[in-house]
Amino acid sequence: MHPYKRSQRLSILLREEIADIIMRRVKDPRLGFITVTDVGLSEDLKIARVYISVMNENERDVTIEILNGAKGSIRSEVAKRVRTKFIPAIEFRIDESVATGERIDRLLKELKEKGETSD
Repeated sequence: MHPYKRSQRLSILLREEIADIIMRRVKDPRLGFITVTDVGLSEDLKIARVYISVMNENERDVTIEILNGAKGSIRSEVAKRVRTKFIPAIEFRIDESVATGERIDRLLKELKEKGETSD
């Protein structure tokens, strides 16, 4: 018995394969440095939400546009690499958790500095 649900194992595999496909197969000069941070699968495994992080915040919209334009070819390449009965439809989304983490870190630093100045 595997320690993870099937959807968790499949999402890890999809994250690795999609990241590799984007890095090696998607040839668009406008595509900057991106990271595939997570893949969330629906319960029925029909939809894969691929969360990406973009290094340059100004390129977020262009990056999503490029990836959504290439999602058909990315899905067909995933179908060649992954052995499963059904390949999920792919949706690309910006991962907001990195920005949220940076915001929380900044707020904690500000609180720490205020605490040190009041002592």
